[in-house]
Amino acid sequence: MNQETTRAQTPTPVRQFTILLSATRRGARLARLLTREQLHSWGHPCEAAEHVVAELANNAVLHGHVPGRSFRLGLLISAANTLRIEVTDARADRSPPLHPRRPSPEAESGRGLLLIEALADRWGTDLGPLPLHPCKTIWAELDAPQEP
Repeated sequence: MNQETTRAQTPTPVRQFTILLSATRRGARLARLLTREQLHSWGHPCEAAEHVVAELANNAVLHGHVPGRSFRLGLLISAANTLRIEVTDARADRSPPLHPRRPSPEAESGRGLLLIEALADRWGTDLGPLPLHPCKTIWAELDAPQEP
């Protein structure tokens, strides 16, 4: 529920899935579906992760699109069973705000980062090493549910 803008320490993954997808609405939908299937195959809860991936992938398509460039989806599960979701797009110059604001009630968009903030335990932005890789990665971490 906090957002970080410095390079986060990525835990060594126990399981990892990465795929390049077209920066289209179809690619964003496929990211959500692939997340569900991959997490299901790992026996990991996926409902909150699906929502986070849907928002991050849609943002990559809407705000991070560069013609001819794809976006990358990464799913990593650490030894502590924390799920890290990463979506990398080609627009390092368009980072999300540090503190998302609630849109007006009549607005039809602008709630995605608020949803990510509500569902994720942590989230943030990492910039690719410029000028070689003008990209950004928006990441979100979901800690494993605690057993009762």
